[in-house]
Amino acid sequence: MNTSMIRYILGNILKLQALFLVLPLITALVYGEDTFTAYVIIAFSCLVLGFMMTLRKPEDHVFYLKEGCVATALSWIVLSISGAFPFVLTGEIPHFIDALFETASGFTTTGSSILSDVEALSRSSLMWRDFTHWVGGMGVLVFLLAVIPMSGGSNINLMKAESPGPSVGKLVPKIRSTARILYMIYIGLGILMFLLLICGKMPVFDALTTVFGTAGTGGFGIKNDSIASYSPYIQWVITIFMLLFGVNFNAYYLILFRNAKKAFKIEEVRWYFTIILLSVFVIFTDLMQFYPTLGDAVRDSFFQVASIITTTGFATADFNLWSATSKSTLVLLMFIGACAGSTGGGLKVSRLIILIKTIFKELTSYTHPKSIVKIKMDDKPIEHEVVRSANVYFITYMIIFVVSVFCLTFENIDLISVFTAVAATFNNIGPGLEMVGPTANFGHFSDFSKLVMIFDMLAGRLELFPLLMLFHPEIWRDTIKRKLK
Repeated sequence: MNTSMIRYILGNILKLQALFLVLPLITALVYGEDTFTAYVIIAFSCLVLGFMMTLRKPEDHVFYLKEGCVATALSWIVLSISGAFPFVLTGEIPHFIDALFETASGFTTTGSSILSDVEALSRSSLMWRDFTHWVGGMGVLVFLLAVIPMSGGSNINLMKAESPGPSVGKLVPKIRSTARILYMIYIGLGILMFLLLICGKMPVFDALTTVFGTAGTGGFGIKNDSIASYSPYIQWVITIFMLLFGVNFNAYYLILFRNAKKAFKIEEVRWYFTIILLSVFVIFTDLMQFYPTLGDAVRDSFFQVASIITTTGFATADFNLWSATSKSTLVLLMFIGACAGSTGGGLKVSRLIILIKTIFKELTSYTHPKSIVKIKMDDKPIEHEVVRSANVYFITYMIIFVVSVFCLTFENIDLISVFTAVAATFNNIGPGLEMVGPTANFGHFSDFSKLVMIFDMLAGRLELFPLLMLFHPEIWRDTIKRKLK
């Protein structure tokens, strides 16, 4: 285990955290808030500690996937812990576990909150909450690779450990160039959304925080009713961009730099929009019986489907009051999630396609035992390693989900609330149903349950295995042996 390289990466992460904290610091200055001091203290502490950890550069720059996984998991833990302190110091979330829950929910782009009155927060803290979504959306290590020169040819292992999806590839030969292209697309879509929101007469502060929450598919709102009080135009803009940020960013790269026609032929993207349209149809036919106008029913149907499948978590209606059919549709979308290579969470559409095709392959092998069936996607055979990885991922996913639900049952609350609380945090959604619905919060859970859900949020965002690697005995055995030598 290359511990010196991991230490160096964590040091750079702390320096980046200090840079990220500048935005809420500036916000506090602009609005004349006394939270300024708290953000200065934490930013300065992160900067000093980061410089101390990076003073000595590692001699060995090569690290493998295991180091990439450990560095990624520890980076997100460090970000969440250090990012929680401003809430504690300002006194706006005085209990550290609550502050950690809120910050982890922000960085993992979950959007679940322990706050009952979001509007009571200062402007600087509202900005910090939503900015954590923007940072976590594309991935902090992708940002690190984009802005900080790091030598060594093993940087792909950092991207593999942090990027969502069954497989991760490079858009261009150099990893740093790939990271920059991803951020160019990410920022470009964000700027376009910001301009459209401003055109809809949304206040600049509201527009900026909404862009952060949408781009990262996080869903922290700055109003207690989330997005419901904004105009239909603004709601449609947010709906469209939630869907766009849920698309595999490889498709945008093809549209912008390569072959636009090829982008529209990506099987995962086609299935993604097919699932969305089918879900909207089911919910719309259900809502049209109760809504005053068809326009409102269409808008709320599209908004909530987009919000849940992309794992953003914004709300324009209390879907907790909808029929069992509509709620069941939304719960299913929680598990499906967005496309691989997007900023969304969940199982991912591509992984679902692979699992379904694996089932059909097995059925074919029963009827034709001697046949050789290749699973294909986009008319290309999928490597056995990718299929195996998807199967193992699903099994691990279900084990963690079941154990988490069991842990939360000690709260002695209804099973729907427990089940959807885990679904919402593990899939990085935000709201669930019943006691964790869109008009409720997670503040009533015990510290133990909050820690379980913090683990779920981190595991879900990091695609399980980077975080689980921290609990693998072989990792620490290898580290101790290396130290003894």
